[in-house]
Amino acid sequence: MSTPVFFFLQFSILAYALVAGVFLAFSDFIMRSLAHTGGDGGVEAMQVINREVFRWVFMALFLGMAALSLIIAIYGGYFVGGNPGKLIATAGLVYFIGCFGVTVFFNVPMNEALAGMELGSDGTRDYWLQTYVPRWTFWNSVRTAASALSAALLMFGLLWITQTQSQQM
Repeated sequence: MSTPVFFFLQFSILAYALVAGVFLAFSDFIMRSLAHTGGDGGVEAMQVINREVFRWVFMALFLGMAALSLIIAIYGGYFVGGNPGKLIATAGLVYFIGCFGVTVFFNVPMNEALAGMELGSDGTRDYWLQTYVPRWTFWNSVRTAASALSAALLMFGLLWITQTQSQQM
């Protein structure tokens, strides 16, 4: 494995872990805290968060790793091979499907629905507490697990390769 590929995979482990950390914070305490505001405060805060998330660091990591995950999956499956390659390929696929795919098909549609709702209405408050918070948090927890699992799989695949290479020397 070339040095640039080695560093790219190490960066990817870190990026997966950082994305997982952001999602974990939301699933663990941010959504619960927003739900305890009684409705309007949580809705307004989440509407702002959903607009601000498109800025810089997080979105660059999140979307960048979606694209890079396909490269990682191809690299593991076709260029590494064997069990370490399977781990690396699986890491890329788990992130792409379990994080990016879940975001596109579940979290974003809920965010878009919430964005169009009027603060202070009973329908908005009911949607927020009865539907949005529990479902969004569930799918966000799936994204958390997928990102963390991708980091772990990629780390173990990379460790396996480096241990195998050092034993051959």
